[in-house]
Amino acid sequence: MGMFRVAALLTSIGAVSPAAVAIIAPIALRFAMQYAINPLLMGIMVIHGAQGGGFSPISIYGGITNQVVERAGLPGNEMSLFLASLIFNLAIAAIAFFILGGHRGARIDANGNGSAFGPGVSVDIRGHGGHEAADPHYRERELAEVQPSGRPDMEQTLTMIGLGSLAVLALVFSLNVGLVAMCVAVVLALVCPRGQKGAIDKVAWSTVLLIAGVITYVGVLEEAGAIDYVANGVASLAVPLLVALLLCYISGIVSAFASSVGVLGATIPLAVPFLMTGDVGTPGMIAALAVSSTIVDVSPFSTNGALVVANAQNVDKDRFFRTLLIYSALVVATGPLLAWALFVLPGWM
Repeated sequence: MGMFRVAALLTSIGAVSPAAVAIIAPIALRFAMQYAINPLLMGIMVIHGAQGGGFSPISIYGGITNQVVERAGLPGNEMSLFLASLIFNLAIAAIAFFILGGHRGARIDANGNGSAFGPGVSVDIRGHGGHEAADPHYRERELAEVQPSGRPDMEQTLTMIGLGSLAVLALVFSLNVGLVAMCVAVVLALVCPRGQKGAIDKVAWSTVLLIAGVITYVGVLEEAGAIDYVANGVASLAVPLLVALLLCYISGIVSAFASSVGVLGATIPLAVPFLMTGDVGTPGMIAALAVSSTIVDVSPFSTNGALVVANAQNVDKDRFFRTLLIYSALVVATGPLLAWALFVLPGWM
């Protein structure tokens, strides 16, 4: 849960969620590899933490949502929106923490098996035979091999400087985190050509192509007006609570493949005529839409999920991708429903 707190702190003070995940995920998943912690659990903690702090009044998500609400002339509550997102993500993270065995350490053995490593995820132990993996002292030796020793060399120092530069340029100057990361990588490759040897071969290109293809397809649907058509059709229904639930699901499903900020900016205005009727509480509906649009960012098709897949170390990337996809499908199926049941149905917000 420590990574949850760090990610939530970063986004709550203004960091964009993908930028925070891009900075924390490599550190968290490297830590998971070193100490044989379930990488799926670690990735989930980072993403939910980043989403949990994302709606503070000074954050990007919170600022955009509050501006949209204000321009629409709707009553809003900035702190209730922030606390709703934080508590909801914390609850989901806590459930995942216990289900995946975090309270028991969520350790894995040399064969990639663990008390709660999750189905379909395996660790790729390279360069060791079966009899070596059965050695009771194998794990201690494996951890010793990846532990840093002595003072960092030049390549490690430059890499840390690059990560620091990425953090400053993305968080302080709001530059595109992907472009900055590529620039840092190019500089490191030029300065330390030996260290980048074989790096391209380690990129999960099949995953990159899959994500790019799905995002392109969703973009085509958006440009064709298909998503707006569905949302407008839902808003015309006569049952207020059903309309609220369907809007939450539209936000969640679309956001799992597209930009959460874009979905928030489009969904809330679509809900304005419905909210003007006063059939449901406006702050509660806004909170439900905000949570539904961001809780699904664990999807490997989203930026945050893709960053976790890319930074997972010593795992079968395809199987890890499928496992995270199964988890995100469960979140997409239940997250909007839980947000609706908690924030809209009781009518207390």
